[in-house]
Amino acid sequence: MNIALVGSSGYIAGFLLDRFEHDSTVKKILKIDQTESADEYLNLQEAEKFIYDSLADIDFVIFAAAISGPDKCTTDFDLCWSINVTGTEYFIHEAIKRGCRVLFFSSDATFGNIPGKIYNEESATMAETPYGRMKKHVEDEFHGEANFKAIRLSYVASQKDRFISYCLKCIESGETADIFHPFYRNVIVVKDVVDVVQWFSMNWGQYESQVLCVGGKELVSRVRMADELNRIYNNRLHYIISRPRDDFYKNRPRITQMQSLYLRKLGIIEDNTFTEKIQKQMEGTRI
Repeated sequence: MNIALVGSSGYIAGFLLDRFEHDSTVKKILKIDQTESADEYLNLQEAEKFIYDSLADIDFVIFAAAISGPDKCTTDFDLCWSINVTGTEYFIHEAIKRGCRVLFFSSDATFGNIPGKIYNEESATMAETPYGRMKKHVEDEFHGEANFKAIRLSYVASQKDRFISYCLKCIESGETADIFHPFYRNVIVVKDVVDVVQWFSMNWGQYESQVLCVGGKELVSRVRMADELNRIYNNRLHYIISRPRDDFYKNRPRITQMQSLYLRKLGIIEDNTFTEKIQKQMEGTRI
């Protein structure tokens, strides 16, 4: 199997590369990005200039490139739309024309903000934020396309994610972390996301739906994440809890609860607790 990874310098992409580079079924990994380490250069603002012949022998495209900051997507809407929608859709259309199967990284932001709602694969997507509308637009563009599937990610936790990295630096420096609350997501660890991507690479036709919700089974706050780190690192993280200004929630709901109808039935990831998942994810991370 030959794989292309679009956005190869990104956060989750690093974990994907590590997995697939040790996968004996993968013969080739084509790294596509704007960095020097990429095999092929891609600027999504000029997606039409990409050399699409490089996809001729690619079986599976992982599309992980995007501007994902919800505030950036609001303040620089036109720029982000040109990358997250216009350029992204152009590239995916060209990849599908060449027979590639495309797995698109979407988001739980596609659902919107209905108080008390628990979303799943059958829920209507009523995105309210600019970032959510961008992800929804791409999903809708390829609705019914057999060679397109999307995984809707909740917050993806690891030793390298923005929040946990911040907490680890606070432990190292002895600083007190400032943690926003309330802010809840069905947090999933990056190992599980990689497991999902690898499963799709080998079992594309076994999943009939076009989207899969990829999140943990528990609704987790940032305070819970900090407390789990203290279980791992012997209460060395000192923190205060702050309530964000109302404009913080303008581009991100306080709570987005998402459960998959299929993720655990398919046996793709372990059906264990967030405590177990984050402890396993953080193994080997010393501070």
